[in-house]
Amino acid sequence: MLKRSLTRLLLLRAAGLLLMTLGIVHLIATPHIATLIRHAASPVSARWLIPPMLLNHIIVGVLLIPLGFLTTYAAPHAASGASWAQVIVRTSALSVATLPVALFGLMGNRYYLDAPLFVVGAALTVIVAATLLIVAFAR
Repeated sequence: MLKRSLTRLLLLRAAGLLLMTLGIVHLIATPHIATLIRHAASPVSARWLIPPMLLNHIIVGVLLIPLGFLTTYAAPHAASGASWAQVIVRTSALSVATLPVALFGLMGNRYYLDAPLFVVGAALTVIVAATLLIVAFAR
């Protein structure tokens, strides 16, 4: 039982750290969004599209960092069975599980070859979502 608790703790902490990393990768990739839009749209359209796209990208990156921190902070308490921590890690798990669905459902795979940071972000999102869902709801 102790080994299972330790494994759960380590996986929850790792998922939290990966969420923070994903937030940082998201923020690092933000300038590349403008470049992608400039290459794919007319100058007038690019001027119209870039500001909301950058805002969205920054907001998501900024929100992933505290979500990861909360998951990491709650990890030892969730592993020991504290109900408040279970709520935190399960809410994080369900929230993060929607990200790959939205990512692939809305964007498909047309961006992958031209954007290596997108591939890194998508891979981290899938890994974190799967890990969190399995570990947060394990008994």
